[in-house]
Amino acid sequence: MNIYVNASAGFDGNGTAQMPYKTISEAARAAVPGDIVLVAPGVYREYVNPSRGGTEDARIEYRSTEPLGAVITGAERITSWEHYRDNVWVCRIANSLFGNYNPYTTLVYGDWYFATPDKHTGCVYLNDRALYETSTLDACIRGEVYECSWVPEESIYKWYTEQDEEKDETVIYANFQGKNPNEENVEINVRRECFFPSETGHGYITVSGFKVCKAATTWAPPAAFQDAMIGPHWSKGWIIEDCEISNSRCSGIGLGKYLDPDNDHYFTTKHVKSPTQMERDAVCRGQYHGWLKENIGGHIIRRNNIHHCEQGGIIGRMGAVFSIIEDNHIHHINNMMELGGAEIAGIKLHAAIDVIMRRNHIHHCTMGIWCDWEAQGTRITQNLLHDNQKPAFAKILQGGMMSQDIFVEVGHGPTLIDNNILLSEVSLRMATEGVAMVHNLICGSLTCVGEGTGPRYTPYHIPHRTEVMGFMTILHGDDRFYNNIFLQKWPEDDIVIPHDSDDGEDIENRKVGTFVMDEYPTYDEWISQFDFTKNADMKKLEPVHEGHLPVWIEGNVYLSGAKGYAKEKNGLQINGSEAAADLIEKDGKCILLTNIYDLIGDFKDRMIHSDILGKAFEPEERFENPDGTPITFDKDYFGNHRGEKILPGPFAEGADRIELTR
Repeated sequence: MNIYVNASAGFDGNGTAQMPYKTISEAARAAVPGDIVLVAPGVYREYVNPSRGGTEDARIEYRSTEPLGAVITGAERITSWEHYRDNVWVCRIANSLFGNYNPYTTLVYGDWYFATPDKHTGCVYLNDRALYETSTLDACIRGEVYECSWVPEESIYKWYTEQDEEKDETVIYANFQGKNPNEENVEINVRRECFFPSETGHGYITVSGFKVCKAATTWAPPAAFQDAMIGPHWSKGWIIEDCEISNSRCSGIGLGKYLDPDNDHYFTTKHVKSPTQMERDAVCRGQYHGWLKENIGGHIIRRNNIHHCEQGGIIGRMGAVFSIIEDNHIHHINNMMELGGAEIAGIKLHAAIDVIMRRNHIHHCTMGIWCDWEAQGTRITQNLLHDNQKPAFAKILQGGMMSQDIFVEVGHGPTLIDNNILLSEVSLRMATEGVAMVHNLICGSLTCVGEGTGPRYTPYHIPHRTEVMGFMTILHGDDRFYNNIFLQKWPEDDIVIPHDSDDGEDIENRKVGTFVMDEYPTYDEWISQFDFTKNADMKKLEPVHEGHLPVWIEGNVYLSGAKGYAKEKNGLQINGSEAAADLIEKDGKCILLTNIYDLIGDFKDRMIHSDILGKAFEPEERFENPDGTPITFDKDYFGNHRGEKILPGPFAEGADRIELTR
């Protein structure tokens, strides 16, 4: 049955075409499996809390009848501003407007939050652009450039809040830099979420074609309830497609964890157990609370434009398993640099088991893709990532994150990264093991190799399932690099990164290539240590069991000073010629200008497939599809066929001008 919604209807109706509901919430209370909710263009200032989900055979669908015509927002427009002084105006909001959740008394804070906790979940927007919060009224009045911002020209627009306890009001001051807020579109966050079930288990819902914006979402670390402006809340089979999702105070789409009162910001509230320990607890408790393939995940997130969210575009702990994230444009995430902590990226997933991320365009994010813990069966393929790095003029935020296209952290694999274009200063931060990189264009460095994990025991799982098979610390290695092109696009000098605690600094590599794996053994070197005819003593093998795992490196090309693994097979090092891989934007499309293929000449590789990549060591799982079928890398970045001549890099055929986006 079709259910109709139209905010412009003259009167509340009954959901028919002749008498539509005025709010989506009314339709959400009425919809049953098989229903389609058709929403007319308009602004819907409401929190949509679906009462039920659909079924695998009878979904509940919510569709904007005009693409991006229906807007679901967590904000309210404010037109009661009074001039205070200089460029600053003031408004007073009765706290009753916020109900039991006041964004202007709720701080962005919790486990794994490292910056100074002085920002609220509320926000002020001028013509759809967020203003910067100050911790004093004086700073709001001064309206100075914020040195950490990636867009300093916008950072002079400020806001400040305080409570009038006697009148039970929220008082907001805002520096609009000469604009009259009563003549502009000025809004403030009021609601915590936009489209998000309050209960778990409401699966098989489709949300299509909406604008979703401006909500007072909270900080969403892995061992806590993870809300977002829109998301399935610990259920199965959602589709979020063709939406524009923007201006979340923290997260845009949430595929993450339910509320577990016994493990919710445990470190922040109790301190007595480490947050790492509570992540292990979250995995095991999650299985008790239904974390199984039959119950959770299997979502499709596709063709969305996700931007200007300050924690993450897509986030999730465990709830994203078996999902597909494809054809999304994710950009300008955390550019305000007001928030800092270990949960910030265009896509940030814990336990991305059998998650496929493909054909996404991700740029101008603090990080592009961050797979933290249990990136087992994860495949990152055919993506374009660029400009995921701090601008040179921006000051490092104390408590902020380092930047890179991809970060894979404390997992055991198999994690497959293939046919991607990685153009930022750092291509892969790999504090992990069990990674295979195949047919990528890699213009940035590999960092954190053999570092950043400590004795951090993390789970691995039954292949293609969520059930835990074991726990192990990270030995490093067990990595594969086949048929990639490495190009030194950025300066190769190491950089110095000061510690947040002011107790020292780290030196981070910026030289491109697989030479960072030189200390790792080949497979033949590694397996020879287990020759029982020479060494059958379990005690003597203990250091071998704790040593680095082997690496397989073959058929890669190194340009403009990029340097290869000392024991590489069939690699090509080209010295003395400057290679180019320059991205330009023309008519809304990204175009790669390059001379790589002129330099490579007739060099070719062999076809790579699952049998060559083998199994990741700890889970003993093959680099294969989620259904257990093998992968042959005979398709390139575009899906074009690779024939007899196998070129290194992400393209089946070389050219000097390649259009990368549709």
